[in-house]
Amino acid sequence: MGAGTAWLILRSNSDALWRIVSESCVPAAQAGLGDGLCARVDLQDGYVLLKDRVGIAQYLLIPTARITGIESPVLWEGDGPNYWQEAWASRTFVDATLGVALGREDIGLVVNSRYGRTQDQLHIHIDCMRPDVVAALRTQRAALGPSWAELPERLGRHRYRARLVDDETMAHNDPFRLLQADVAARDASMGAQTLLVTGTQLDDGRAGFILLSNQAGLGDLGSAESLLDHECAVAGLGAVADR
Repeated sequence: MGAGTAWLILRSNSDALWRIVSESCVPAAQAGLGDGLCARVDLQDGYVLLKDRVGIAQYLLIPTARITGIESPVLWEGDGPNYWQEAWASRTFVDATLGVALGREDIGLVVNSRYGRTQDQLHIHIDCMRPDVVAALRTQRAALGPSWAELPERLGRHRYRARLVDDETMAHNDPFRLLQADVAARDASMGAQTLLVTGTQLDDGRAGFILLSNQAGLGDLGSAESLLDHECAVAGLGAVADR
């Protein structure tokens, strides 16, 4: 499957990402022939990285296991991989593509709800944050704590719930599990949730994370991807769009 053909299929086929992973990237790596259409294949930890055609430097982290999306219980039950930790570590691919080392708060990781996605294979978007969202989170940062609570102000057109995570690399916390506990307590639907993870600095100066969640509803498909900037204005590269 050629790269152009793969992305044409992606537009109309909800299994296109899974086909790229299972028919190109994984077989190529298993045969010792490189990474196929992917930028990286990690068979041991069970994920691939794929450069998205949308955006200047956006990458997708995709499990090599068949996992439909955020509603899949395998993500919070048992002792499975922490895909968020791997996605955060993989932000270096965004930096390398841009030629700029972005700050923690300038990078966002996102999974959309089952209503706000086009693909039925779990994928974590890794890309730049919108500058206005970075500024808004700085302003509202003092209102955040270690428990989920509604942000005082909207981000874009939507209300988000947010919490801090005291963990420099997400090695000790899995955002899927943290969100699912909150969703269960509210008797809500995990499939309706969208989840964003971005870096921050905690009050004592140590590195941590902000988690944002929003639930799909009337007029809201549950797509925190809207808080990302696929043109990467935070990189400060005026001519980057011409690359």
